[in-house]
Formats: sequence, C-alpha cells, structure tokens
Amino acid sequence: MRVFIKNLSFNMSESAVNHNFIRPIIQEDIDTGRVTGKIVTRFPPEPNGYLHIGHAKSICLNFGLAEEFGGDCHLRFDDTNPAKEEQEYIEAIKDDVQWLGFQWAGDVRYASNYFEQFYAWAIHLIKQGKAYVCDLTAEQASEYRGWATKPGKESPFRNRSVEENLTLFEKMKQGEFEEGFCVLRAKIDMASPNMNMRDPILYRIRKKAHHQTGDKWCIYPSYDFAHGQGDAIEGVTHSICTLEFQDHRPLYEWFIENLPVPSKPKQYEFGRLNLNYTVTSKRNLKQLVDDQIVAGWNDPRMPTISGMRRRGYTAAALRAFCNGLAVAKTDGVVDIAQLEFEIRNDLNENAARAMCVLNPLKVSITNAADNTEWLEVANHPQQESMGHRSIPFTQTIYIDASDFTEDTSLSRKKFKRLVIGDYVRLRGAYVIKADDVIKNDSGDVIEVIASLVPDTVGQNPPPEMKPRGVIHWVSATEGKEVELRLYDRLFLAEAPGKETGNYLDDVNPESLKVIKALAEPAIVDCKPETVFQFEREGYFVSDRYDHTADSPVFNLTISLKEDTSKNN
Repeated sequence: MRVFIKNLSFNMSESAVNHNFIRPIIQEDIDTGRVTGKIVTRFPPEPNGYLHIGHAKSICLNFGLAEEFGGDCHLRFDDTNPAKEEQEYIEAIKDDVQWLGFQWAGDVRYASNYFEQFYAWAIHLIKQGKAYVCDLTAEQASEYRGWATKPGKESPFRNRSVEENLTLFEKMKQGEFEEGFCVLRAKIDMASPNMNMRDPILYRIRKKAHHQTGDKWCIYPSYDFAHGQGDAIEGVTHSICTLEFQDHRPLYEWFIENLPVPSKPKQYEFGRLNLNYTVTSKRNLKQLVDDQIVAGWNDPRMPTISGMRRRGYTAAALRAFCNGLAVAKTDGVVDIAQLEFEIRNDLNENAARAMCVLNPLKVSITNAADNTEWLEVANHPQQESMGHRSIPFTQTIYIDASDFTEDTSLSRKKFKRLVIGDYVRLRGAYVIKADDVIKNDSGDVIEVIASLVPDTVGQNPPPEMKPRGVIHWVSATEGKEVELRLYDRLFLAEAPGKETGNYLDDVNPESLKVIKALAEPAIVDCKPETVFQFEREGYFVSDRYDHTADSPVFNLTISLKEDTSKNN
C-alpha cells in the first residue's frame, strides 16, 4: 500500500505539471501580447471564516503562477458583508498565507478600499439606465426571479426614472430606509437562462459597522458587484476562481463591459479541491465550532490551514500536496491518503526522533549501575546534520506494555520484542534480558525483572545473546510526564452526510483521546510547533498554544503507517 500511494503521488504530480490548463493560457496571453506588462493574480478570500485545505490549493495556484511568470499576486479581502466578517479572520488568513511560504505584492488590499469607487460606478449605472432601486421584499423578489426552467418577471419598480433612482439611492446611502426596505439592482434580463443575470442586487442596506470603514457606510455592495471591479482596479490579468463561479462569469463580464473600469481582467474557473472524510463548507465548519463539536477553527481535527498547522502538518507537505494536483475544469474528490502520504514523506525526512512511552510497564534492571548514565543518540538516523541528544539510562525504566509477553512460544519473526527469558535491545542503549516478572493480585504483570548485557551500547552482544528486536524506553526517574492528544479523523464516513443527509451523523466520537505518557526529558523544553517522531508510536508536535516546559502537550500528527482498515 505504501508503494502504491507513493506511485500515486508521483503520477499525480507529473499529471499536474501537464494538466494545469491555466498555465498555457497565461503563456499564450504573453506570446500574443494580450498582456504586455506583469502577470497579476490575486487571492481574494471573504473574511467570514478560517481558510481550509481547498483554499490552500487556490493559494498555491495563484501565488505559484505569479511566481512562475515573474508577476505579482495580491492578497485582497472581499469584505462586503460586515454582518459575517471579523478582524480575527483577517489576521488568521494573513498568517496562513505567510506560513505556507508566500508573500503578497504590496500592501494587503481590501474591497472596502474601493467603496467610494464602487458607489460612483453604481451612480454611473443608474445614469445609464442600467440600475434601479427596487422595493420588493425578499420574498417577493424570490417569486419574481422565477426558476431555472421558468423566466422571471420584471419588478414593478424597474422603470423608475433616473432622477427617482438617484434620489432613492442617495436616501439609502444616508440611512433613511431600514434594512431590507429596498435594494439597488442592475437592469439586465429577467428572462435570462442564467439566474445570475436576472437583475442582480448591487447594493443592500446593512446598518452595521464595518471592520475597516467603521460607521461610514450603511449600504454595502454585493460580492458580485465588488469582485470583478476590484480586479479591474488592481490590474489583475487573470482572475482565477473555483468552478462554482462559472455561472457568475457572464455577470462579471457584464459589469466590466458596462463600467468605465481601468482594465479588463478575465475570469477562469478550476475544479475545487474536495477530500474524502472531510467537509470544507464554511457554513458546516462554523457549525462545528459554534456547536462545540471541535474546540475552535484551529482545532487539529479541522481541515482549516490553522488546524492542520496545529496538528503538525508542515507547510512544505501541504504545498507538495497542492502542487501535485491537476488543475482541471471539473470537480473531483481526492483521496485523503494522498495528503497523508505527503505528510509522512516530509516528516520522515525532517522530524527529529524521540522516545515516549504511552502505556508504561516498569522494568527493573538488576545489574545496572546505581546512578544515571547519559547516553548519546542521534536525533535522526539518516540526517547527521540534526545532531545528537543525551538520554538518561537508569536502573528502572519504562517500556510499552505491548512490547512484553510471557508467551515464549511466539517466534522471533512474529514477535520482535521482549519475551521472558530472551533478549531485546533498548533503542540507543543496552541489550537486556527479561529474567522474571512481578504480578498483582489479578495476575497482571506489573513489573519485569531484567538484566543488561555489559558493553552493548553501540556494540553487538555475543551471538548467543542476539536480541529479538529493538524497542523504545524511558527512564522511570528522569522521564517527564507529558499530555498526549491523540487525534483521529473527525468523520467516519468517506462522504460525510451522504447516507443520512446530515454530515453531523458521521462525526467520529473517538476523534480525540487525551492520555498521560512518559517522555525522555530532552524534548519537554522544545518550542511550540516542534515536530518529533516518537519512535514506533507516530509523529507528534508540541502544541502551538498550550505547550510549555512545565506543562508539555503534544498532538498526534499522524501514525507512522497508513491504517488501511479505515479505507475498507
């Protein structure tokens, strides 16, 4: 399975190189002179939630293309709805983009920077007879709009005079109407087969303070009205967005053609990234947060960039994953195993090794010295540049309970750990032999009595003492107690909600387990967001927010190998 996933990742990466349909478009635009200056792309999130893995693909695409063609990529917040936007989201988004390794050109941009221009362009449309103030209620407007198979009806307010519309729009701006009383609409075609062209809303009344403009405005442009014009103001040459905006492109182009904009960007849509065992709808993610199913937007179980970062996923792995995906004109579902392969691949190369015992079993070594012996071990078996660390060896240690058995019938091939009367090597330390056990009243083994083979640190024992295998361990007296947060997938179903219609029905009740464990002392002083491979246990990261030397907290990033049972 590991080989298959590796080959799959390689093939997808090769495919992505040859199947990014936007790349040849940009190259042709340069070759034919449609674009004579810099290529300009943009990443334009709405600040109404945290970014997720789908946004990571868009970030890598927009910033990556700009970098490849020597152009610029802007970060612009399309902040047209103060009712749902927060400064917290803005700061988180900026942090995510930079953590992924990208830097936007110039200052951060906001659609709200252009509110005066948008207002002037709305006036322009009114004067051209292409916009009007409509008093229909939301329910009436929905009825008049029709359906996909039924043409809409024109609003009774559609033929107001230019002078009346200018007067009413000014009153909207001055706050003389209550929210929902009226809107400004474009006058296009109520019989259009494209619902987006049926006199779309340009401005709504929203009597709410804006995080950038304060109380200056009580009317706000719609996303559709602001988006394309923001691109035009900024000189964006290639407006790249996901496939759900394909039906909005005629409206995007209508605005560009009917307004005196300084440039004429073109919009291109690509298939969004969907992962199995995952939901990425902002509405659903917000519900998970609001209903306290998770501990916040940055909960390590969330598919948000900040959640994945907190879990220990690396920026390099996320970029490798996103860059390995084809950029196509169709949506599809990507197997989460491909993302997990990239995570393991990166961590295997770059994560320092350490030892931590999750299910401790006491081992007393009868012939060990009555003092602490410090042993030097490599931080990574293949990366000499990562240096060495000291681990304390003492008379009493802990091993994982699953690494010991009294069953002497188990072959060395089947059980490569400690067996009563046989030998095993302690990682970076001595070869030991299990001589006896101590049991409690229930007959459970609570302590192993062992002896070490002298002079076997870094040396092989005599042939008759050949160890079955290598196990990890921690000093009982020098080890440090740590909190481990063992994360699993948040959803049990490959397509959450597909069977029942409610994605919450597929939430994994065992997606988080918190335990205490014993770790070697060297790691507790690490900085937050330090990733380790806890040998034979998995990859763990010191928590970005909660980890301290006095109260160490490590999150399970991912297991050492794929659990194929989850996919069966």
